[in-house]
Amino acid sequence: MTIPARVHFCWIGQHLPWAYVFAILSASGRGEMQEIILHHTDPLADGPQLAALQACRQLRLDRIDPLDCLAQAASQLGLGNRLAALYQQLASPVMSSDVLRVAILYLQGGIYLDLDTITTASLLPLLDCRQFVGSEFVVWPQFVLKSRSPLLWARVLTLDLLRKLLRLLPGGWRLFRRIENFYFRGVNNAVMGAEANAPLLAAYLQAMILLPPDRLTQPYALGPDLLQEVVDRAALDDVIIQEPRVFFPLGPEISEHWFRTSGQVRLQEAVSAETRAVHWYASVRGKSRVAQITPAYVAAHRATQLYAALVCANIPQLPAS
Repeated sequence: MTIPARVHFCWIGQHLPWAYVFAILSASGRGEMQEIILHHTDPLADGPQLAALQACRQLRLDRIDPLDCLAQAASQLGLGNRLAALYQQLASPVMSSDVLRVAILYLQGGIYLDLDTITTASLLPLLDCRQFVGSEFVVWPQFVLKSRSPLLWARVLTLDLLRKLLRLLPGGWRLFRRIENFYFRGVNNAVMGAEANAPLLAAYLQAMILLPPDRLTQPYALGPDLLQEVVDRAALDDVIIQEPRVFFPLGPEISEHWFRTSGQVRLQEAVSAETRAVHWYASVRGKSRVAQITPAYVAAHRATQLYAALVCANIPQLPAS
């Protein structure tokens, strides 16, 4: 193994919703890692969520000073105080996490998972490389937005319309599977793995401090968009780009089907044998659902909703809410 057998999660704030607790508990139950770490910048609020985490013997709660963490990474890269300065400019916790997660992974190595994931299988097969990222099926990669080709734009607009229709159509995720290979593949920083001091992570952190200020107002500027640029220009032969089915079996927009209800749920059709963790996109269509999700909620919906079935299949003993 090259990548250390540890999983990192990152949380900015005090109140950790149940949906994100489930991410940690599933990684503990299914991931087969030696250590799971929740790096949190604030004291976590007391309550059943914290009690469930404290009962997880594999988990280490790590209260960190983000500026100190960024200073350590910057020192190793010869970047002075520029990472900390960038972090202090950011108003969005999502963008702050984009920076912090890369610094943590660069310093310690391991696998980073977003908190809107559910681990479904052992992560051990992912460790036999120096660095990897996950990929997803997307409609609007950056090169399309910069293109003036009418043919390319016609293709993309058609794909966009199809995805919108299949997002709304009952069972549309099954139909999307038949056409998904016509879409573009883009990397996503929701799941990354690397050894400490990995070249990809070094290039990613260096690219962050060079980003023009006007780009910092764009939602995915420090996340998937910048990571894609780094992967494209780094030309690192040892970066493994995992197939979408490994972490993103239902991609952006189509991921809304995790929360649709139906008379019959066939989880085995949505999650393949190659899937290691499911990213369900809290930042896209699942955002409004986060506050609703509790152990009682998933227990009540396990027979009618893919997301609830996914949680119950990978956390057989749900904690008390």
